[in-house]
Amino acid sequence: MKAGPAARPARPSTPAGVVAAKALVHLLCLAPLAWLGWRVWQVLGGTNFDVLGAEPVVTIEHELGIGALRLLLITLAITPLRQLTGWATALRFRRMLGLYAFVYASLHFGVWLALDLVGDLSQVATEIARRPFITVGFLAWLLLVPLAATSTKGWMRRLGRRWGQLHKAIYAIAALAVLHFWWIVKSDWREPALYAAILAALLGWRVWKAVQKKRLVSANVRAAPPTR
Repeated sequence: MKAGPAARPARPSTPAGVVAAKALVHLLCLAPLAWLGWRVWQVLGGTNFDVLGAEPVVTIEHELGIGALRLLLITLAITPLRQLTGWATALRFRRMLGLYAFVYASLHFGVWLALDLVGDLSQVATEIARRPFITVGFLAWLLLVPLAATSTKGWMRRLGRRWGQLHKAIYAIAALAVLHFWWIVKSDWREPALYAAILAALLGWRVWKAVQKKRLVSANVRAAPPTR
């Protein structure tokens, strides 16, 4: 009698607390989008034409762009949070937050194409080349595309160490997103300055940890007994 195929080992079940936390994160990420969608519906339905302000398109673009920027910064904050608190479970939310950042950035870009350019794709290249704030914003979105496309576990296995190298592009993406926002603001620069300071702190933390690690490796090499 031939032996049947070996049974696959059962995957470890996700703790109920993590499932609940992920559901909460999904709701928190979708809530601003739902609130924006409700106000757009009010304008389109004629029940409240002023709910999006005097420039509805600008308001929609701004809220989607700010949503993407905030999610990028929160994604970058996951690693320092884990290192400071030892809460390893925080890493489970990093990919989810990064994908939501891509969703918001894509909607931001899509609204610009559909409402600002009125779907005239012939103007896209001209606008990107002519306006620096659009250039850096488009570049940030473009760099996000391969990160979102390779966010699955399958791609992590296929790329190996290169996956981590590729996803370090998020540092440049966040910097471009902050610069994009800064150049859009015409007068009150306090909000983009706040995001720039948060980004500087998050990147500074990583530089400090990298220097610490390098010093530790050097100290261990010096302390190691000489080989005969």
